[in-house]
Amino acid sequence: MCRSTGDRGYLQAAYQIRCRVSPVRCFGIVGLFSTGIDLRRLLITVELILLQPADREQFIKDNQWAFRYGALAEFGKRNDQFEEGDEIIARQTIENCIDQGTAYRIWQNGQKAGGAVVNINGDHGSLELLFVNPTMHSHGIGKAAWRAIEQMYPKVKVWETITPYFETRNIHFYVNKCGFKIVEFYNLRHPDPSWSAADDQVGWLDFRFEKRME
Repeated sequence: MCRSTGDRGYLQAAYQIRCRVSPVRCFGIVGLFSTGIDLRRLLITVELILLQPADREQFIKDNQWAFRYGALAEFGKRNDQFEEGDEIIARQTIENCIDQGTAYRIWQNGQKAGGAVVNINGDHGSLELLFVNPTMHSHGIGKAAWRAIEQMYPKVKVWETITPYFETRNIHFYVNKCGFKIVEFYNLRHPDPSWSAADDQVGWLDFRFEKRME
């Protein structure tokens, strides 16, 4: 893996996915029906399109903004989890993820809503990056995108991803929304095995998640 990455009585959730034969595009639809829920959220549609070379630079900037937003929301200022300057995730980290995996732009209502990078090896899938534009949070876009990814890769039996300890929004999303389980906690006493002794990221606090498909 590349490094960085209601009340049941009142709520019913319906979920549908439509995928074309080509993996270039995939659609995820989330329907939420509940008293008091904004009608604009009744139908959330996202489209995943392979990242185009001309959009690569903006993809990187959008990814850094999303990660920076999460860190600043938690700490209010720079801390030791920032990889370079004022960025929580370094450009090179994102470049590596894109080059080693398959990158998608997430579109919603004709707007760039985020992005994702996956790395597939047989029946094992690694979710290297998944981000949503901070101005579009809390609209079901991330969940719709993740379900679409699952449908695009039906042969994957185990999905894996990693997120920093402070990204409480991400932890909630993966565990409570997407069905992942925390299986490992990387820290100074139990570092990520992909780190080398000279890696300045050794000792970072990250959670590793897994989702086993039924």
